[in-house]
Amino acid sequence: MQSQRPFCDGMNRRSALRVGLGASLGGAIGLPQILAADAASHGRVSRSKDGVSLIILFLQGGLATIDTLDLKPQAPPEFRGEFNPIDSAVPGMQLCEHLPTLARTANLFSLVRNFTHHDSGHGPADHYMLTGYAPRAGFNGGLKPNNHYPSHGSIISRVLGPRGSVPPYVCLPKMHNSGGSAYLGSSYAPFVVEADPNAPDFKVPDLIPPLAIDSTRMNNRRQLMSVVDRFQKKAEITANSGTRALTTFQQKAFDLITSPATKIAFDIQAESDAMRERYGRHSLGQSCLMARRLVEAGVRCVTIDHTNWDTHYNNFDVLKNDLLPHLDTGLPALLTDLDERGLLDTTLVCVMGEFGRTPRVNKSAGRDHWGPANTILLAGGGLQSAQVIGATNPRGEHPDSDPVGPEDLAATLYHCLGIDPEHEFHTPEGRPVKIVNDGRVIDGLV
Repeated sequence: MQSQRPFCDGMNRRSALRVGLGASLGGAIGLPQILAADAASHGRVSRSKDGVSLIILFLQGGLATIDTLDLKPQAPPEFRGEFNPIDSAVPGMQLCEHLPTLARTANLFSLVRNFTHHDSGHGPADHYMLTGYAPRAGFNGGLKPNNHYPSHGSIISRVLGPRGSVPPYVCLPKMHNSGGSAYLGSSYAPFVVEADPNAPDFKVPDLIPPLAIDSTRMNNRRQLMSVVDRFQKKAEITANSGTRALTTFQQKAFDLITSPATKIAFDIQAESDAMRERYGRHSLGQSCLMARRLVEAGVRCVTIDHTNWDTHYNNFDVLKNDLLPHLDTGLPALLTDLDERGLLDTTLVCVMGEFGRTPRVNKSAGRDHWGPANTILLAGGGLQSAQVIGATNPRGEHPDSDPVGPEDLAATLYHCLGIDPEHEFHTPEGRPVKIVNDGRVIDGLV
């Protein structure tokens, strides 16, 4: 299970379980809406990169990268903290001593250590990282969704559309508040797996029937829907094309929930015990395993929302004994599994939180929010691996040169997926908004 420690804003970020077959605008998405999204995708895309998928592992609360991915062993004690660096498989790249498995797989990923932005508040920083746009005035981080701009997954869904019978954009084990589709509308919102893949009785509520359900029961449900809609169908014969299309997508929704591809993708119990142990029998590990299954089945973007990395208190104890052991099984297993299956070149993995944490340890042996310095981990998707991009100053306070930020991360992600960053969408009011807010592809990764 994920950590239930409350965030510093007093809210517990594990939301009540719900799935969006009854979706609100920009929130979770229902199957007919997913299928309707396949009718048109108006953004420009390089077809040579159409096969690339994206997995975002979002460490909600903010990973202390100064203690994990960018240690400062020569800094004064109140900055360097309690952990020691160890050598990795990449010469010159050192990681935290409590990430030994990740260190052994360092040849598969790169670190961007000159990452920075100006916001150190959970809600707006979340939005900034997951969209590439800082939120506008009046932003309410407590709303779900709270998007002023579309999330990366919604952009990908809008431009590329679904592959086959699986949704293009999936969030698990829950939807992050900033994972919505904003002005793109609910057709491009995520399909949400509101359940922990590590649970013994895991299933995706309202998405697929129980795996053992027989065809007779499903046909009965189809017939029941026909009875309920019988008075509507006559009107639909003369209705506009949009209404007729809805009926088509409802029919396709039944096909989706009974399709072999969907059943296979979400049936994590089909994995061997050895594979599940390899990823770790915890929420982060099993979410990573589920993400691999989903991209293997054709899902274009999977966002894993893992909490709680908001370590204001007992930072070193919580990292050592709770958070890092899970990260050190789930993430290396994901990278090596993708690599062994020949999927890493076509799967971009991005590990990030909303910000880093303060260079100076506070009086509670914790670290507070720190937007000015952060490290992002990127792997696969055609990017250069085994690279360390940029550096922070000796105390980890800020990049020492050539800073990059959320706009540049967005440009890099879309570059890997072949999406034109200069393309514009339009809000309902007709205002043009670029996919990328003047970011550039991060040097050294391409």
